[in-house]
Amino acid sequence: MRNVYFCTMSEQKNDAFVNPIDRDKIAETPGLLPYAHTVGGAVIRPEDRGRIRGNAMTAMYDQTDRQMEQLRQQMETLVQQAKSLHDRVAVSEMIYQAETGFQPVIHHVYFLYQRKKDGKHVLSMVAPAEWGRRMPYEHLATVRLLGDHTWEVMEGGV
Repeated sequence: MRNVYFCTMSEQKNDAFVNPIDRDKIAETPGLLPYAHTVGGAVIRPEDRGRIRGNAMTAMYDQTDRQMEQLRQQMETLVQQAKSLHDRVAVSEMIYQAETGFQPVIHHVYFLYQRKKDGKHVLSMVAPAEWGRRMPYEHLATVRLLGDHTWEVMEGGV
């Protein structure tokens, strides 16, 4: 039979582990070191907080500038739409005050003239090219009646 050696708990406590590495070269909490503590560890560099903050501020200004540009473009579109609507109303008022010998039909094209002798406006179905040599009117605009009973200026300007 073999001799089996059993040690008691008191013997185990007396035999404390002795680390062969110099005590000055080991750390109690290596995960908290500001540098890699093993050969294969990741390189840890201190953060430049000023640069990080500066980059974040630059990104923030860039994003808000883009959003402001989108809002400006939307405002310009709204202003153009409002101006277009205002112009349609002005043309519609002028046409509804003009002399008209017929009932205008929606989506048909008509011609707005100004009478040369007295300056009154006239709405006609006759195009400027169809008058021949003696045209008694000055052509102001080619218009089309829209579904909302405003007039779209297709050619010319009023």
